[in-house]
Amino acid sequence: MLIFAKSDSHADDIIQIVRKEFAEENKFCKKITYRSNEGPEKEEPKTVLQQFRREYYPRIAVTVDMIATGTDIRPLEVLLFMRDVKSRSYYEQMKGRGTRTCSLEELQLTGTRAAKFTKDHFVIIDAVGVEKSQKTDSRPLERKPGLSIKELLEGIHMGNKDEDMLTTLANRLIRLDKQINEKEKAGFAEKAGGKTINQVVKQLLNAYDPDTVESLELRVMSENPDASPAHIHSELITHHSKLIEDATALFNDYELRNYIIDVRKKYDQFIDHINPDEILNMGWVKDNKAAAENTIHDFTAWMQQHKTEITVLQIFYEQPYRRREVTYTMIKDLVEKLKLDKPLLAPLHVWRAYEQLEKVTGQPKNELIALVSLVRKVSGADTTLTGFDKTVDKNFQDWIFKKQAGTLKYTEEQVQWLRMIKDYIANSFHVDKDDFELDPFNKAGGLGKFYQLFKEDYEIILDELNTELVA
Repeated sequence: MLIFAKSDSHADDIIQIVRKEFAEENKFCKKITYRSNEGPEKEEPKTVLQQFRREYYPRIAVTVDMIATGTDIRPLEVLLFMRDVKSRSYYEQMKGRGTRTCSLEELQLTGTRAAKFTKDHFVIIDAVGVEKSQKTDSRPLERKPGLSIKELLEGIHMGNKDEDMLTTLANRLIRLDKQINEKEKAGFAEKAGGKTINQVVKQLLNAYDPDTVESLELRVMSENPDASPAHIHSELITHHSKLIEDATALFNDYELRNYIIDVRKKYDQFIDHINPDEILNMGWVKDNKAAAENTIHDFTAWMQQHKTEITVLQIFYEQPYRRREVTYTMIKDLVEKLKLDKPLLAPLHVWRAYEQLEKVTGQPKNELIALVSLVRKVSGADTTLTGFDKTVDKNFQDWIFKKQAGTLKYTEEQVQWLRMIKDYIANSFHVDKDDFELDPFNKAGGLGKFYQLFKEDYEIILDELNTELVA
């Protein structure tokens, strides 16, 4: 069963009543809302949702709107509405949660264990008259198609907070949330005071949502039972204004607005309808060399500009003795910042520019390895652009040759482990003891096996490999 509640606190009340009436423990009935992890039980909403979809418990879930749309729960047999819905399309989507069919085996496993037939219908329990209440057709969210996201953000910051502006911004943020990666979502939350894009969107849409405004009006009337209509109207305006202000206050922060604009640029496509392209010449591009030189110049200039503010660039340019400290995360962050600031300076594009102008050794396996190789080149660590994995291979051969030039002779198994570490550094730029819990080390025995093979020297060897292979 899925119960639709009016609000988060309403959902809490329903859960307590259900558990009491059925005399069941907590796992029998759970809340699935965006604030599930803030309550006394502190469960991640996504985790509870997966349990509801795939496991026998919880038998009853209570939600507000987190799983009202877009979530398939095939064994769901009962929908209980304890809230009214004004939007016709939204109501149809909520009913749609029960329309999926499922096999008898799945129904017995996660739904009704006593079931003898496959699911061929579901039941709606209308406790508040939602089926008969007046519905309105929802207007599209995109109401200001002529405004860029920058103009929307600046307009709201300057005080234009009407329904069309907030709804359009919510729509743009919904689209952005589907495009950006997890790191970019985390960056948004950091600048938005811990709020996710979904939480911000919900506030923007709620600011003018008919159900929300109606609830606000009922609350104002219950708090002021003897007040005149004029006073009720004045109080409603005050409370509604606060709702709008709470939804838009975070956009007063210049850093957040700028972050949204910058991230949006990364995914924008610009189509010029005024100046269509024309074919001027067919054949080899005559100024390939000049274009490649410009690309390399711009890349070098960007690195120079940021070498004092980005730790990994500080290491390559000014503290080469710290190269052993460079990590996979540092390089990944540098790639993302470079592509965000200068998309045309993506590492593989710069690599191809070098190939047109001078001798290049090897081919990068990915853009992270390409970037490390390029930074080594422009910072002076390498005179020739060389794939970082090739550099690590050569340094490993030199290191192991020196080690075994004397009386020390590594066994075949020891050499195999050293080569595994070499390959790991070639792809991840650094290795430490925690990495031995990952592939390929964990499959070969992990840190315990490494210690067994090299005894007390294992830390010295790790330190030497991290230092020598990236030299």
